[in-house]
Amino acid sequence: MTVAELVDLRSDTVTRPTLGMREAMAAAEVGDDVYGEDPTVNALEAEVAALFGHEAALFAPSGSMANQIALQLLVPPGEELLCDADAHVVTYEIGAAAAYGGISSRTWPAVGADIDPEVVARMIRPDGYFAVPTRAIAVEQTHNRGGGGVIPLATLRELRGVADDAGVALHCDGARIWHAHVADGVSLTEYGRLFDTLSVCLSKGLGAPVGSLVVGSAEKIERARMIRKRMGGGMRQAGILAAAGRYALAHHVDRLAEDHARAARLAEAVAPFGVLATTVRTNLVPLDLTKHALDARALAAAAREEGVLISVLGPRTARLVTHLGLDDDAVTRAVAVLTEVLSA
Repeated sequence: MTVAELVDLRSDTVTRPTLGMREAMAAAEVGDDVYGEDPTVNALEAEVAALFGHEAALFAPSGSMANQIALQLLVPPGEELLCDADAHVVTYEIGAAAAYGGISSRTWPAVGADIDPEVVARMIRPDGYFAVPTRAIAVEQTHNRGGGGVIPLATLRELRGVADDAGVALHCDGARIWHAHVADGVSLTEYGRLFDTLSVCLSKGLGAPVGSLVVGSAEKIERARMIRKRMGGGMRQAGILAAAGRYALAHHVDRLAEDHARAARLAEAVAPFGVLATTVRTNLVPLDLTKHALDARALAAAAREEGVLISVLGPRTARLVTHLGLDDDAVTRAVAVLTEVLSA
């Protein structure tokens, strides 16, 4: 079976640039971004900052780097970040907050998008008594291990109030915030005004090959440039990559609704087998195989044999992800394979 024949549901990071995106990359005007002289990078940063109603933004090569730059802006070494136990910043970034920023992390129990602001408020530690003081709270929108759940706007507003009352900062890991924007109709500016910093990804969902941005105040982004350089993220003629991001923002945001509809089709197909972990809101379909005869690896292996690739997140946890690289025919093939394997 060729690569073209596979239905890849592992992640929305497996997409390839479209023809239009490749043309935009080839035609990009470039300069040396470390000197601040790449016009396409500068335009992308200004565009994203404006979308979220902030003063400035900084292009970074990865979402993990963007998150870690933002956390270092908000939390001094030896002080504390609060987030949930399944948050990307403490689950999939290989201890970077501690290793690079000297940041101490403490987590509330994993509840995906169903955050209780009162629980978070009770966890905040003030200065004094030799306790580690809390300096920032981080949330994830949409929530990856929470099945693509969307944190309600009302909850985010309550968290903003909690942060303000305690004098701490609020960060958004917005790798898939575009999906939340499309699913709930909340403007990007509305999201932006709630956070001191955001990281937003261009390669998850939007289909760019590389890149995320840190969004914040002009003062914070000036500091962020130094942190990015220290972490090895200073790029030169990065406009070729930034052009892909600008194309993605212009052409691939509204179409995320198609991914949501295809994810709903997959969810409807697997639901009768008792493996759907939660209500599907966006492009992620989480599978809980606790009560199924197959474990996650067995399901993935059986599906692969039939040309469908899925992610294994744990012994009995798997995930399906829709994205730019899948059309309705691909989802139809995936439904046929998954229902056959799950019913065997």
